[in-house]
Amino acid sequence: MPWKRRTRAGPLRAGLLIVLDLFAGPGGWSHALSVLGARDIGLERDPWACKTRAHAGQLTLRTDVAQYPTWPWLGRTQGLIASPPCQAWSMAGKRLGLVDQPLVHQAVADLAAGRDTRAKLLDSCKDERSLLAAEPMRYLHALNTVGEPEWVAMEEVPDVLPLWRQHAAVLRRWGFSVWTDILNAADYGVPQTRRRAILLASRIRTAEPPAPTHAQVAEPESLFGPGRARWVSMAEALGWGATDRPVPTLCAGGGPGGGPEPFPSGSRQTLANARERGLWRQQMPAADVTLEPQARGAGRTSRHGPRSTTPADAPAPTFTSKATHWKWSLRSNNQASATVRRPDEPAGTLFFGHRANECTWIAEPVGTPPENGTEPAPEPIRITAREAGILQTFPADYPWQGNKGQQFSQIGNAVPPLLAGHLLAPHLRVPLNPDDFTLAA
Repeated sequence: MPWKRRTRAGPLRAGLLIVLDLFAGPGGWSHALSVLGARDIGLERDPWACKTRAHAGQLTLRTDVAQYPTWPWLGRTQGLIASPPCQAWSMAGKRLGLVDQPLVHQAVADLAAGRDTRAKLLDSCKDERSLLAAEPMRYLHALNTVGEPEWVAMEEVPDVLPLWRQHAAVLRRWGFSVWTDILNAADYGVPQTRRRAILLASRIRTAEPPAPTHAQVAEPESLFGPGRARWVSMAEALGWGATDRPVPTLCAGGGPGGGPEPFPSGSRQTLANARERGLWRQQMPAADVTLEPQARGAGRTSRHGPRSTTPADAPAPTFTSKATHWKWSLRSNNQASATVRRPDEPAGTLFFGHRANECTWIAEPVGTPPENGTEPAPEPIRITAREAGILQTFPADYPWQGNKGQQFSQIGNAVPPLLAGHLLAPHLRVPLNPDDFTLAA
């Protein structure tokens, strides 16, 4: 079945002002806008992100944001969105953006004054991508000459906050109300503790952050506020343990590490090899297996059944049994300092570089080892693009394009659509219903 965009309203009517999305990526902001009943025009250079956007029905100009002229947008732009590439600043890279930061600040100051010194400054940058964080000011300066845009929303890794504060100071001089600080995506229902520097600005309303809807520990409704739900866990987002799903189990002797594939959401090379060697077979769950609920909502019970091969089916992430004592967790990379989270917690920040497959589900021992000794741990299982996309709050059937590495790169760099929806809804003056952001299907 072809992927269909889920919207509560039709396309933007002819004649209305546009939303301009710089560094649009695979469509995190765009998908949020479509759910809210609006559309943007995205500027994006990466060919595979553009292909993903095309399959998702999003308007895109494949171009270099740093080279594209600003004049076509004058008199037409209602809102401006910008999420410059974060590789130069991210903790996952060499972070040369921090070394180049004085040069980027100089570029912003010059562009705000109408002086384009980018070529000269670029020659001194240690990472040529650093200066891309100054590009929003080039567009903002040009648009401001005609009293546009009405609002601005920008997002980057936390280390870019000083740069956003510089943008904020300029925008205030131009008559904007501006708010900028760090937000945690988990506080808005994203199953991931992704912290990002956010800038919100408006000419017509007071800029302020959206009210958090979630917290690490649930907060009951009171006279002082509406209350907050507990952070959404990976298990809940992926649909693990839901009553309407068969729950695969991990039983001794069935395959690598003592059981059938516990995460049947994509092909895995290690398991394919095991099948070829005849070491893997489907099994009914052992009678002594106890599934421990991980998803939020303790009242849920899991339905035991044979292993399903459909991508929508998902495993019970933690179990104990007399035969095997392992629990699964998500490890963000293979570094010693890697974030490791249980399925009943949100994921850590998802990021993928040239070694995209380092983000893996790993098994750890739990409980008392069997009397006959500790069995070998199941091999780590690479996260799939579908799983990673869901943890970013993209729909399970989002049409990612490219090979695995190209898909993972798009997912890791994207803005979580649910977070984007919370940020954009006030500017569009429409209510946000989190249930409109479909996750596991």
